[in-house]
Amino acid sequence: MIALQLARPDERLSVLCLGAHSDDIEIGAGGTLLGWIGSGIRLEVCWCVLSATGPRAAEAKASAAAFLSGAATTRVEIAQFDDGLFPYQGDDIKAWLEDLRADVDPDVVLTHRRNDAHQDHREVSKITWNLFRDHLILKYEVPKWDGDLGRPNVYMPLTDAVLERKIDFLYAHFGTQRSKQWFDAETFRGLARLRGMECRAPERYAEAFVARKARLG
Repeated sequence: MIALQLARPDERLSVLCLGAHSDDIEIGAGGTLLGWIGSGIRLEVCWCVLSATGPRAAEAKASAAAFLSGAATTRVEIAQFDDGLFPYQGDDIKAWLEDLRADVDPDVVLTHRRNDAHQDHREVSKITWNLFRDHLILKYEVPKWDGDLGRPNVYMPLTDAVLERKIDFLYAHFGTQRSKQWFDAETFRGLARLRGMECRAPERYAEAFVARKARLG
């Protein structure tokens, strides 16, 4: 299968990362971001977490700094919308993202899937599609108890080194989540192996996304 490159080494790529909660972006697309930076792409990143307070806000900032080390430019925005109640805060979240939209014009938007089982994730996905109509939107997946994994159609192969670095960062920066039954290396590595099998990744691992609409150049 031919690989479609969004940018080559030394070329610029602007990315907007949207996550409902601290750790969402990292779990869904952390390896992709590490891979792009490691390949020499001049990555310009705006990283937004919509619900993070107290220790979770500190985790979000430290993790973003680790995952984005080596990026050309970074901007990290942390909001404090109520966890679990995004469908009831949609107007306020949309207004917050509209203000952001006035300042950024990314090449790629990384966001949640619209059929994600978590209500906060679905709300972010819905608003993303409403505001970023002229952009390539790649929707990442977050494994969870609900069992909502779907059928992705875009894959980013990961090297073994990148995957291990992603997992190390997750463990290092999200101490509040380590007690969760789903938060372990086997979950992250197992999903990456499954997605790597589906795209015949050279080093067996991949992250996967859904692209509802894309245009070839």
